[in-house]
Amino acid sequence: MELSERGLRPPKPRASAQERLDELKRQLAMAVAREFSPREIRAQSLANLYRWKLQGTWVSAYEEWQEILESDSDGALFAAMLGRDEQSNRLRQSLPFVGLLSQEQVREIYEEAGG
Repeated sequence: MELSERGLRPPKPRASAQERLDELKRQLAMAVAREFSPREIRAQSLANLYRWKLQGTWVSAYEEWQEILESDSDGALFAAMLGRDEQSNRLRQSLPFVGLLSQEQVREIYEEAGG
């Protein structure tokens, strides 16, 4: 039982490790979306994808990201970055916009998440 200002209640169910990871990736994406324009996100992400393809570190999710990034739809971009649906969670396991946030910003997000 948990005691709060509202009284004694059963404990909230704990999120699974996967749910915590999904939320952490979503928080990283949210920080990127707050700080950078869709154009900046696309430029950095496409540069990363191009480099990874040349290095042979290509996964199928990158093809999906490439389609989203090459489209003109900011809505599709932000839906993939910030959505809570299964597809968005899956895509965020392979974030193409690494390098936009500083290491300090990433560390702060991890610390806030308890990681």
